[in-house]
This record gives sequence, C-alpha cells and structure tokens, in this order.
Amino acid sequence: MQNTESDDRFKASIVATILDCKTEKAIMLLSERYRVDVPKLGVGTTKRHSKGVLAVYSADRREIRAVSSDYFYDPFVMLHEFYHHLRQFAGKHRGTEKNADRFALDYIEAYRRVTSESPATK
Repeated sequence: MQNTESDDRFKASIVATILDCKTEKAIMLLSERYRVDVPKLGVGTTKRHSKGVLAVYSADRREIRAVSSDYFYDPFVMLHEFYHHLRQFAGKHRGTEKNADRFALDYIEAYRRVTSESPATK
C-alpha cells in the first residue's frame, strides 16, 4: 500500500516535531491519529532494562522512558517505542521489534521525502 501525500506530510510533521524537541506534542498527535490513550513519557533508567537499551515501553505503566534526553528527542527511538504502545492496545505486544523498526523508519522516510521536495513542487 502506498503512502498518500497527506500521510507523508503527517508523518514528516511528527518527525519534525520530535526533532524540534516537542516529543510530548508528537506523541499526543500520534495518539489522536491512532485513537489510543497518550502514554506517559519520562527520562531515566528503568528496572530490568538499563543495559544497552535506549528507551523502553512499559505496558504495565503505559509509559515510554528514554535513558537520556538525547534519545527522548530521537525520532527513531520514540517512534519505535510508540509502536509498542500501539501494539499493546491491539493486544499483540510480542515479537514486534522488526515491525517497530519498520514503523519508525516509515515515518523517517516520509520526512526525508517531504523535506527533499523542491519549493516548486510544494
């Protein structure tokens, strides 16, 4: 299924919002788009997930936690974790790392497409 121009623009705006250090707003917009509750967001380590992990989604707390503010403003990391939040609402929170990566990369690719358009084509 191909992305429509409006989908690309939405996805690009989400990535741009995260890059603009407005992750909370981006997550709120994503939650509205997918009609799910807004997850809590935080920075800091979590129990059992502190080694080699950039961020984690806790289904019990419905929270995305980045290990540092650097990752809190990383579109790939935050979109990857938001995908886990989506899957939790669908009742399918297992075996989804590759799909979470694909979800995040789809948004980033849309951002690249939209931002690489020449001013004459906008």
